[in-house]
Amino acid sequence: MAAISCRRTFLLYCKRNFEQKRTFSNRSILTRCLKNNKVAVAGFSTACFLSLSAYYAKRSGILQVLHASGEEDSAKSKTTPTYREMRFLQFASVEYKGVIYMTPQDFLESVTEEMPRPRIGRASLTEGEVGSWLKRTPNRRYGSTKLFRNLHEKGLISYTEYLFLLCVLTKSNSGFRIAFNMFDTDGNQIVDKKEFLVLETFFTLPPQERKFVPREQKKLQALLDSVEPVQDTTLLVHFFGSKGRDVLKYEDFHRFMENLQSEVIELEFLEFSKGLATISEEDFARILLRYTMLDRSNIEECITRVRSRTPSEKGISFDDFRKFCQFLNTLDDFTIAMKMYTYADQAVSKEDFQRAVFVCTGSNLSSHLVDTVFNIFDADGDGHLSYVEFISIMKDRLHRGSRHMASHLMHTQDKWSAFKSCVKNEMRTYS
Repeated sequence: MAAISCRRTFLLYCKRNFEQKRTFSNRSILTRCLKNNKVAVAGFSTACFLSLSAYYAKRSGILQVLHASGEEDSAKSKTTPTYREMRFLQFASVEYKGVIYMTPQDFLESVTEEMPRPRIGRASLTEGEVGSWLKRTPNRRYGSTKLFRNLHEKGLISYTEYLFLLCVLTKSNSGFRIAFNMFDTDGNQIVDKKEFLVLETFFTLPPQERKFVPREQKKLQALLDSVEPVQDTTLLVHFFGSKGRDVLKYEDFHRFMENLQSEVIELEFLEFSKGLATISEEDFARILLRYTMLDRSNIEECITRVRSRTPSEKGISFDDFRKFCQFLNTLDDFTIAMKMYTYADQAVSKEDFQRAVFVCTGSNLSSHLVDTVFNIFDADGDGHLSYVEFISIMKDRLHRGSRHMASHLMHTQDKWSAFKSCVKNEMRTYS
């Protein structure tokens, strides 16, 4: 497997900043990082590894983090993969130079389907196939809401890009604007390929790990200068061209973000509309609740409530559905707005709900859509809903069940590990 060695750069960078007590706020974290002094990363830039070091130092597997030696301690450092890692492995259908990738079609299926299509193994790509795919990648000027569907299976998406694209689907515009400006080190309102690689990795980090990414201009510049060449992917070629010399304006990125969100939203809508201009109120409820923590009986109770409170089906248009899905990306802002409108987490009325949505998004939801939302979540029919419970359920929907599924996956794996251990112990008694 091809690997990009970043050991020396990493050690020098960490030691310098540790002595200055600026980058690493905890000596124990740096000590653990420095002990792992034989690390190589394939499919990641040095800048990515620097920012990910505290989080991924002990992780192996699909992130392509390899120990440079075959010492016994490598086996001890194995950890249980996260839900996102498992999901990536489950849907990724191609491999190139020992690194696993998704295709654009794989990515769309991973966010709209519960299980991947049946297949026998992964396709091993040749250099010629990859080169042909990348040549067919359209320039960002030709981006559209059908970009991923048009590329279909002719493209490469790395694990880092998979996490980044998930962020694109769930983050508000303001969050990306702030990060874009932060990594625009020269203040020219454009980002080059190196700056984008660091920006991309920043959004894939858990919030508690982002503090390890330097904010000062000099340190950011040092981080950018350490970036080494990486394998071109569909996303990099789309943004920066085949030679990687193009630059990305925020307007270009914002358009890509809106197009991708619209593409996924459209796929979900088409699944239930069956070619019609609207989906039923019951199907709207099914779409909202299918990725949540609610069990099947609770979901059926909500759908029954919608059916009984909707005497004549009017339907939900795609425009209303898209506005509501975009609103879900501003749930954090909505929480703040609700706390300002209510006292002590009181239930909110339809008028307060509509007003808060407009403040967060600048768009008005139709009265029929708001009525349908309240029919789903207003259990006692008093015209009010608990916004705290609503936000909790909708965050599961926004993250497509990853929080709930991650907890379930870890619990299931613990039971499976215990079962395997029991079987091994029993087998030893017969050996």
